[in-house]
Amino acid sequence: MGWNIESLLSDLRVEYQTNGPTQSKIISGVASIKEATEDELSFCYHEGEKGASLISQSKAGVILCKKALEGLIQQKPGSQIFYLDNPRFVFVQIMKQIYNKKRNAGISSNAVISKGAKIGFDCYIGDYSVIGENCKIGNNTIISERVSLVQNCSIGDGCIIQPGVTIGADGFAFERYQNGELERFPHIKGVKIGNYVEICANSSIARGSLSDTMIGDGTKIDALVHIAHNVVTGKNCELTAGTIIGGSTTLGDMCWTGLNSTLKDNIKVGNNALIAAGAAVIHDVQDEDIVAGVPAKSIKDKVTSDLLFLMSGQKSK
Repeated sequence: MGWNIESLLSDLRVEYQTNGPTQSKIISGVASIKEATEDELSFCYHEGEKGASLISQSKAGVILCKKALEGLIQQKPGSQIFYLDNPRFVFVQIMKQIYNKKRNAGISSNAVISKGAKIGFDCYIGDYSVIGENCKIGNNTIISERVSLVQNCSIGDGCIIQPGVTIGADGFAFERYQNGELERFPHIKGVKIGNYVEICANSSIARGSLSDTMIGDGTKIDALVHIAHNVVTGKNCELTAGTIIGGSTTLGDMCWTGLNSTLKDNIKVGNNALIAAGAAVIHDVQDEDIVAGVPAKSIKDKVTSDLLFLMSGQKSK
């Protein structure tokens, strides 16, 4: 089976320029720019010499690349290059059209479902997952294997929770007696997760103490992320692997946190903010800022790469 690349782009209403064969090529699949063959589609998001070099060395039959490369590339006979604004995003959209499969729905006989839990339509709940008291799952949501919704959890529509995730366990908060012994602070609230949220393997989200922990619509959480009690994230954030967010911290919409970054408790991060990998954020972060280092400081004025800005949904100034 093959796909007509120009038809796919037309269906997506993508504006582009192209040079090459007058007849649109048919692709059999997709691959990376270094591994693609003459009947496969690939993309290149680099510009300048690096982008031109990668494309000239590629054997891909069709390549999506940035408009800035038009006129800089020696095109191979039989290949076709499409110049457009955001080749990576368009590539993802095409992949979804080609490879999206109908997912399974149903509840495993090995899952443990509390009598007080409510589960929406067309959900999937995998082996050995536990859905605890006062938990609610929206429609078309996937709960993979060995997921624990401990208690007081609300999951929206169209969410994907990968294996090993724990949501709604007690947060970490204690008070001390005069003799130094510790007394746990009761956690009586819950976790509210919006629609179309994805949480990757082995992450944990603690339930709130006196206010709910909340994850905004469309937010994507990588593996091994920890979100503490009472945290609130905005919509469409990306939290990459190893991110730790301290209790009662607030993130705005479309934030991006880098690998192994740490956000202190009780701080506020504005909309479209980007936290660099390994950063230790101990102060508030303004809207559209980029911070890095230990302790984290603003580096936005020193950043020139559009790729960094795009991570958080920004455009370079």
